[in-house]
Amino acid sequence: MDIFQWALAFLQNMDTYLAQYFQEYGFIVYMALFLVIFCETGLVVTPFLPGDSLIFAAGTVAALGDSNIFALFAVMFAAAVLGNTVNYAIGHRVGQKIYDRESERFIKKKNIDDAMEFFERRGGVALVVTRFMPIMRTFTPFVAGIAKMRPAPFAFYNFTGAFLWIFLFLVTGYFFGSQPFVRKNLSAIMALIVVISICPLFIAKLNALYATRKIRR
Repeated sequence: MDIFQWALAFLQNMDTYLAQYFQEYGFIVYMALFLVIFCETGLVVTPFLPGDSLIFAAGTVAALGDSNIFALFAVMFAAAVLGNTVNYAIGHRVGQKIYDRESERFIKKKNIDDAMEFFERRGGVALVVTRFMPIMRTFTPFVAGIAKMRPAPFAFYNFTGAFLWIFLFLVTGYFFGSQPFVRKNLSAIMALIVVISICPLFIAKLNALYATRKIRR
């Protein structure tokens, strides 16, 4: 099995793999979860990593007693806060230079533009709202850094968004993940979570398109 087949199998059976890994490796798995959440929120080149579904799956594993939900929350909350902080710092220092390049192999300028538009309309609240929006949550702290958002408000929205994001998905996975129906259809449910998470982004784009056409008229 090559790395791509393994990655696909892992995404389709995330809870099973996590339960097995926790039983075999314990503490190392907590560090792996920290790394995934940190990279998804802290590095603009890795927005594709599974955030929502991974947190939900971790909650289902905790419900079965293979891991500790309080330790999971502490580890992933710390990763989410630190990731956004690093992303903000990168955006603050070199974000504009990265954006001004004619081309960037690993970063889509459109993703930055979308985050900029959302941030301009929502301000600091965007840091909370986009925690629940894949891809956007990776680029919003980067854009906040480019916009030179003050550190104190950024820290407030960063902590608030991280807490809500980790808490809601982890607790939902914990309380519903042990139910037979949920476990039997977990892959479909996690796919639905991703679709629902992306919906606000599409709605925002449709609203922006409607507003643009209205102005042209």
